[in-house]
Amino acid sequence: MRRRGFLAVLAAVLGVGQAGRAGAGFEVSRSAEAWRARLSDAEYRVMREAGTERAYSSPLNNERRAGTYLCKGCDLPLYSSTTKFNSGTGWPSFYEALPGAIGTQRDRSLFMTRTECHCSRCGSHLGHVFDDGPPPTGKRHCINGIALRFRAG
Repeated sequence: MRRRGFLAVLAAVLGVGQAGRAGAGFEVSRSAEAWRARLSDAEYRVMREAGTERAYSSPLNNERRAGTYLCKGCDLPLYSSTTKFNSGTGWPSFYEALPGAIGTQRDRSLFMTRTECHCSRCGSHLGHVFDDGPPPTGKRHCINGIALRFRAG
């Protein structure tokens, strides 16, 4: 296998390079430099490079007030507190997003296939959606708290 082909396969397996798709074709589009100026290093790694925050590290995991969870990249309302539940996984979890708030795509990184979810307005990586959530949807949106901003009310 040629070096370029090997690097492309390695990048796909590791999930590297997803940030490129996250800037094109979205209502809010910024250069990498503009995103870096707006986000902390940790936020950039998660939201623009499809990283994952450490489990139990987000204060939003324990947020119990009524309100709305917004995309930290563009302030689009993503999740209502009424759909949040304690999944025991260490990440804020929701059984349903607000209508039209997220997009999904297949994620084949880490030697498995998962459903990645991203903000529909700016393309920022949020986390993954799994089929082991509670009724009424049976879905668990496992979201990096670092990609969210909470607005009480």
